[in-house]
Amino acid sequence: MKSNIYLQLFSSFLKIGAFTFGGGWAMIPLIEREVVDKKQWIKREDFIDALAIAQSLPGVLAVNISILVGNKLRGLKGSLAATLGTILPSFLIILAIAIWFVQVYDNPVIERIFKGIRPAVVALIVSPVLTTAKTARINLKTVIIPIVVALAIWLGGISPIWFVLLGGIGGIVYYNHIITRIKKRYREKKK
Repeated sequence: MKSNIYLQLFSSFLKIGAFTFGGGWAMIPLIEREVVDKKQWIKREDFIDALAIAQSLPGVLAVNISILVGNKLRGLKGSLAATLGTILPSFLIILAIAIWFVQVYDNPVIERIFKGIRPAVVALIVSPVLTTAKTARINLKTVIIPIVVALAIWLGGISPIWFVLLGGIGGIVYYNHIITRIKKRYREKKK
């Protein structure tokens, strides 16, 4: 099994990339089901962490997650296998559409097909948001922060970069606070 992990990574992400409409957020529940539930390559909490990291990195969300999952399993080679599996279907589909679309640009059947796909895409995007909120233990207190940040960005015109930096600094301070408390408890128990 370990010898073909690269093939497993490639084929898992190829399947996800080939049969998902709607972009990165629509792929999240499928990726989570594959790597957390089915293959058990990573824990659900680690997946939520990877999702948070993938969102803060530049680039396509699904590609970022595939890189992180592949890296966690097999380093650089695992990242390459998972990423290739993720992007290959989209590349081939876009290439085929670019060649074929010019001929069917004004076809009413094609227009109706794309209109029919839209509601499914919305559902595929809403599903991971709810699942992630449940796994991350989102409650009324924790939802206030993203609402305030969204309003500050939207109404206040503040750059999101400042909030990413503030969140990083806050995470470091919080982590150091927790580590300090753990060390203090450990010393008290030792005495």
